[in-house]
Amino acid sequence: MSTASTPPLGLHSVASTPVPGLAMAERRVERPEATIVCVHGGLDRGGSFARLARRMESFDLVAYDRRGYQSSRLLQPMSLELHVADLLAVARREAQSSPVILLGHSYGGVIALGAALAEPSLTSAVIVYETPLPWILHRVSSRPRLTDDPRAEAERFFRRIVSNGAWERLSDTERESRLADGPALLGDLTSLHSGQQPYDLAQLKVPTLYVYGDGVIRDYYRQLCVELKKVNPAIGCRELDDAAHGAHLSRPDQLAAMIAEEWERVCTSV
Repeated sequence: MSTASTPPLGLHSVASTPVPGLAMAERRVERPEATIVCVHGGLDRGGSFARLARRMESFDLVAYDRRGYQSSRLLQPMSLELHVADLLAVARREAQSSPVILLGHSYGGVIALGAALAEPSLTSAVIVYETPLPWILHRVSSRPRLTDDPRAEAERFFRRIVSNGAWERLSDTERESRLADGPALLGDLTSLHSGQQPYDLAQLKVPTLYVYGDGVIRDYYRQLCVELKKVNPAIGCRELDDAAHGAHLSRPDQLAAMIAEEWERVCTSV
């Protein structure tokens, strides 16, 4: 498991970042076809993309801890608009040297889509994985209502998304690190459950692929893709075999191959 101070094997810390206080890491290759900018989801961190980074031999990869999380925890305040602004700042820097692919996992996809809508000229492609879009299709859930206790919400989220057993196996230090990310997580969840539509995906012009795994709520994602096509027929959808929500951790080889295939499709369709 990655820590807040040291990126895991495959990623190297970036000393100078486009947003003061935003912790970034990268993996560079010779003659990259494009740069993949990774945006993590709730209660995660940029270092979780290290396994994917080691498999992207033809692409540079940049990841960062979103504001409020891990080594970017002191960067305040937090809102979807500011998360989008941070991503745009990173994308602007990378776009100076190569095409940019935005890869958003879960809530990170909400941010990636927002950035692509805000400044489409910066981005050559967007790939999002199991991104919640409740304003497109609401998912009935037995999850209890949100409280105003960020630490309690962090523990509950981890137990629900990962597992009870994984939570129990965390060391005291690792558990405290997750709990300290509670305010940022609560901000993400509050944004999602506000009942408001943050932007109009019908206006999205950047080539976009919505990806999901074949886990327990596969049928929901399939129906979500049907609804997405009604909103914007240009948005592609793809199901990743034998993949759960954390595909960048559990199925990095499949995800890497899919990204390379999508980039080839984008390049040949221009």
